[in-house]
Amino acid sequence: MAAASSSLRIPAPTHHPAAGARPRRLPFHAVSVRPRRSAVSASSSPQQGDGDDADGPAGVPVPVPFPRDSAIALPRPLTSADLMGEASGEGLRVAYQGCPGAYSEAAARKAYPSCETVPCEYFETAFQAVEKWAADRAVLPLENSLGGSIHRNYDLLLRHRLHIVGEVRLAVRHCLLANRGVKIENLRSAMSHPQALAQCEQTLTQLGIEHREAVDDTAGAAKQIAEENLQDTAAVASSLSAQLYGLDILAENIQDDADNVTRFMMLAREPIIPRTDKPFKTSIVFSLEEGPGQLFKALAVFALRKINLTKMESRPHKKRPLRVADDNSTPLKHFDYLFYVDFEASMADPNAQNALSNLKQEFATFLRVLGSYPTDVTEA
Repeated sequence: MAAASSSLRIPAPTHHPAAGARPRRLPFHAVSVRPRRSAVSASSSPQQGDGDDADGPAGVPVPVPFPRDSAIALPRPLTSADLMGEASGEGLRVAYQGCPGAYSEAAARKAYPSCETVPCEYFETAFQAVEKWAADRAVLPLENSLGGSIHRNYDLLLRHRLHIVGEVRLAVRHCLLANRGVKIENLRSAMSHPQALAQCEQTLTQLGIEHREAVDDTAGAAKQIAEENLQDTAAVASSLSAQLYGLDILAENIQDDADNVTRFMMLAREPIIPRTDKPFKTSIVFSLEEGPGQLFKALAVFALRKINLTKMESRPHKKRPLRVADDNSTPLKHFDYLFYVDFEASMADPNAQNALSNLKQEFATFLRVLGSYPTDVTEA
């Protein structure tokens, strides 16, 4: 269904931020001494040198003359107030998919309590909002404890060049919402996002609501029921949606399993600097040559270094959907896969660097680091 009229619509691509947009600020490490490049970069292929490094005798770096007028181009040093604002989201515009009142908006506010939220019609619109400087961050769902992975966002992670800079877990508490005066016995249909309907399947059946109608998001279902004044249809959505759209809450916590948690990723144009003084998680994606034991060998680079893998997701390689294998009799066609892996280590950890270097040099035909970011250790 169509999103609210306030949903973000992305303008045509441009080479520069639009007039009035927040001017781009270099990350605070932009003027630090640049370390030598490691074997694994955050892109799918190594970047070529830009020609500003030169070595003197015995490999000693030769200082590059500092332009006399370059001081005016340097970013100002960050203050503790800047860092506090980043943590709270003050001054940040954060994109999410759905209408106001969606669970994604709640996740965005949990991640950045003082932010300005920006509703987007589609997942890809939220990616584009950050890329085109219409938003500073995006908060999008990646997996649910009942419904599993949101595969669309895994595919979009590879299509776009944003970086995962954090994660946030949100407990999902579904409510049954209807227009004022409507009773449960009047209902014959429930409307919501397909995953929300699946998470409440048994409860809805017990309430005698047999018909299901899938729409793009939970809050959008509540909005449609209110706008069309439907008398025989309820929405499965949040209690906030009831407040926003003037609906009654007929039942609370109607999910079939009480432990219903969605994990969201926080996306930005630039990566954050990984640290080792707090729990970190790193997300990567890679592909492998076909052959027996290839995946086992690839994952062994983590096991040998005692790095714990927390998630693994395989997706068909859309640019190479099929590969031909010849077993000397009949050529066979196999799916070619990309493997998304999360592991508990920071990219600042030499163990993690060595594991990825081993993976890239020995096994992977393609490898990209999607982000290295703090683990969410708060209550969902």
